[in-house]
Amino acid sequence: MSRSPAEMKRQPLCVVGPSDSGKTTFLESLIDHLSTVGQVGTIKSIHHDIEPDTPGKDTYRHRQAGAETVVGVTPSLSFQISTNGKADTENEADMLEAIVSDLKTNGYQFILIEGFHASSYPKFILSDGGEADLTAYDVSPPVVGRTTRQEVDSEAIASAIIDGTLFQ
Repeated sequence: MSRSPAEMKRQPLCVVGPSDSGKTTFLESLIDHLSTVGQVGTIKSIHHDIEPDTPGKDTYRHRQAGAETVVGVTPSLSFQISTNGKADTENEADMLEAIVSDLKTNGYQFILIEGFHASSYPKFILSDGGEADLTAYDVSPPVVGRTTRQEVDSEAIASAIIDGTLFQ
């Protein structure tokens, strides 16, 4: 099966910006638009430890017993919890690349990443302030767009992701 020119131009997109700049709300809107055309996978950088599993329940107990990966399957959801995180790798970029590769292998047409401002993937910077705030936020290139939470046009950005023009 050959890929269209637009599909070949598509890349994972990092949405970055300061806390409370509207990144998650923006991503929700992008996901809503993109999911009408293809499968969307997301990756979220979390800067503090959280407990994604319920202490005392079976999957938690499996992990506590020493399983490196636990997969839970419910009637409507499945999830995977692995014991390796950012602290377990010398290079956060390699970990992100492995996760992106897994999503691509599993057929996701769109990969959206919240955070990872130092990655090599294209970035869209979102801010809650004025233009000075947008230019002051330090990220690794490439940067494919910048806007404020108040001015963001998620439908237009989703269209540019779909046709690949955001990444040119």
